[in-house]
Amino acid sequence: MTDFFDNEMMLSDVIDTDGEFIPLFTSEDEENMSKEEIPLELPILPLRNNVLFPGVVIPITVGRDKSIRLIQDANKGDKVIGVVAQRDQNQDEPEIEGLHEIGTVARIIKLLRMPDGSTTIIIQGKQRFKVVEYVSVDPYFKASVKALEEPKSESSDNTVALISSLKEMSLNIIKQSPNIPSEAGFAINNIDSLSFLVNFISSNMNAEIAEKQAILEEIDTEERAKRVMMHLNKEMQLLQIKNDIQSKVRTDIDKQQREYFLYQQMRQIQDELGDNPVTQEVNDLKARAEKKKWNKTVEKAFFKELDKLQRLNPQAAEYSVQLNYLELLVELPWGEHSKDRMDIKRAKKILDRDHHGLEKVKERILEQLAVIKLKGDFRKAPILCFYGPPGVGKTSLGKSIAEALGRKYIRMSLGGMRDEAEIRGHRKTYIGAMPGRIIQSIKKAGTANPVFILDEIDKLNQSGHGDPSSALLEVLDPEQNTAFYDNYVEQDFDLSRVMFIATANSLSSIQPALRDRMDIIEVNGYTLEEKIQIAQKHLINKHLEDTGVPKSKCKFTVDILERIIESYTNESGVRTLEKRISKMVRHRAKQMALGETFEAEIQVSDLRVALGPSHAKDKYQGNEFAGVVTGLAWTPTGGDILYIETSLTKGKGQLTLTGNLGDVMKESATLALQYLKAHASLIDIDPDVFEKWNVHVHVPEGATPKDGPSAGITMLSAIASAFTQRKIRSHLAMTGEITLRGLVLPVGGIKEKILAAKRAGITTIMMSRQNQKDVEDIKVEYLSGLAFHYVDTMREVLQFALLDEKVSEPLVIN
Repeated sequence: MTDFFDNEMMLSDVIDTDGEFIPLFTSEDEENMSKEEIPLELPILPLRNNVLFPGVVIPITVGRDKSIRLIQDANKGDKVIGVVAQRDQNQDEPEIEGLHEIGTVARIIKLLRMPDGSTTIIIQGKQRFKVVEYVSVDPYFKASVKALEEPKSESSDNTVALISSLKEMSLNIIKQSPNIPSEAGFAINNIDSLSFLVNFISSNMNAEIAEKQAILEEIDTEERAKRVMMHLNKEMQLLQIKNDIQSKVRTDIDKQQREYFLYQQMRQIQDELGDNPVTQEVNDLKARAEKKKWNKTVEKAFFKELDKLQRLNPQAAEYSVQLNYLELLVELPWGEHSKDRMDIKRAKKILDRDHHGLEKVKERILEQLAVIKLKGDFRKAPILCFYGPPGVGKTSLGKSIAEALGRKYIRMSLGGMRDEAEIRGHRKTYIGAMPGRIIQSIKKAGTANPVFILDEIDKLNQSGHGDPSSALLEVLDPEQNTAFYDNYVEQDFDLSRVMFIATANSLSSIQPALRDRMDIIEVNGYTLEEKIQIAQKHLINKHLEDTGVPKSKCKFTVDILERIIESYTNESGVRTLEKRISKMVRHRAKQMALGETFEAEIQVSDLRVALGPSHAKDKYQGNEFAGVVTGLAWTPTGGDILYIETSLTKGKGQLTLTGNLGDVMKESATLALQYLKAHASLIDIDPDVFEKWNVHVHVPEGATPKDGPSAGITMLSAIASAFTQRKIRSHLAMTGEITLRGLVLPVGGIKEKILAAKRAGITTIMMSRQNQKDVEDIKVEYLSGLAFHYVDTMREVLQFALLDEKVSEPLVIN
């Protein structure tokens, strides 16, 4: 009941001339009213927005032509009319069907003509009636009616309780609602009739017309009272909820105002004492901003945000967000560059000192530095990407370049990154927003031209949070990174002077557009001799210093290092070798701590104790079995050898492939078998033999997935050896792709495959003639002890690989 007096009841009818309240409606009045006779026919006045109850005085504004005519005629006569509520409040000219059947007889007390031309009447309800029949429609509704007798109000305990409850609830609502005048409470207190109390409250309560009409139509007074009480109870609950909400809001506002005034007072005191932290922060930001070398756009944006900071309440959460943003702006090295040391000879010494071997890689780095020195500008320089197996020194090359140039070194690992915001940052509107890792790293370096290593660029992931590799396109493109836009900074930052260097283990997973922006430099593995040199110059001394073991107490001979490399490692890089050396040094430290006796030089027995038994090496296994051929493969960890095993069983010429092979290797096996069927004369067998024997090709270590085109000629040689039962040339390994026309195509990873062949004891390698240029680019020491045979066709492969000698127990194939 938010507006208890919806009808703006005429209080002059409630208060007498002396200002004292008199009863509005007594039990005697109620009894006299019920005895009054009403006419058999009444003019009917439709009410749009209200329901008239017996005994209640209400004002009504009349606007319809029919209603005005009705009021004028009634006012000239006995002033008695029938008032009925409309069913649909939106109808301007209601029909008979749109009027309720139960209404109230009313007497016109006063008629007022308003300045706007409308007519207002004050009427008082007398008695309820029921419409029997409408007798006319024009000029206004007239109906024959039947009076409804009001049940006598008996004074009982129940009646007294209902009156008391209704008064109490109504007065409570009046008290809690600021919009209801306090005089309404006096009016309710002066009502002693239950029927009129119900009518008075029903008329003035804030309820739907349909609900009021239902109360009017209820015959039993106590039921009507209970209906009214249910509505009052609902209104009371809503009012309490509303007041609670307003109270809480008022409390929060009061608290904020109090804190604001206290802060203003504290600020004035601190200003007087010269000890205002906010003023100090602002002054500090201004002082630091004056030293920045930023452009006018950034400067204007900074001071605009600084003004915004000064208007914020330091106790508000937005203050710390704004302060962090401004501190980032002044901490970023706008236009601040470290001076480069473009001494190419010095750079060469540093690269040779830190990295043994990798001659072509170091040469390419020196070439780029020389071009930059001559041009005098880092802009437009290609982005280097070191690509190769783990542990070959890709990341440490970046460190050496930074030292050679005298620049700051930054490394950012991209492995597993799958959120674009890690590169471009979050917008400031987000909770917990921060700049991207590019900007964070530049801020940490303190200069705008560091050497920036993007490590593991091939391990970026795409997800629902965007594609980080696509975000890197802007970073690594010299045409775009002069104005790199970070979502948090919201200002363009120049990255063109940054020397970006990426590292990757595999090129296949790098987005093509990103790969196109980089200059790919292959970093190959090391030979046995190079690994020994790296161990002697770097690894051993490093771990001796880390553990505190004196050099005189732990000595690694060349033979021991060679044994560790051959028997306890199997990789292109030196990461596993470093772990083995670290384990040996820790073993010696434990011996010293326990006071055990030992020799200074590491012995083979020490290796067995510290490192355990040596693993089985991938060694050449001879040529005593038909259908077994040694192939060469490239893996992300370096080169490796693999064996192709072929067996024949009586059948119908079916081909079975096992060993967890990929589609490319399966196609190579199918191609090899089809070629031999079409050219059976090359191996001197009857073509019908292929239809009598089933062929099973297997590549050992089935748990390891294998795929690639390198095994084509190996598959061909293995199947041919199985059908002819001829031996394969001793200590031979091969690599190359085949075609259905009989050609041998070149493959990649030649250096890694050559290193794997040397580790396995291979002496002869067969490959495509088009790979000869790759072999010639490799240093001579890598090729020592190896012979190379180059082929163009599959016919040449069979002629060289197959010996005339057959195995000791050949199958009888016919």
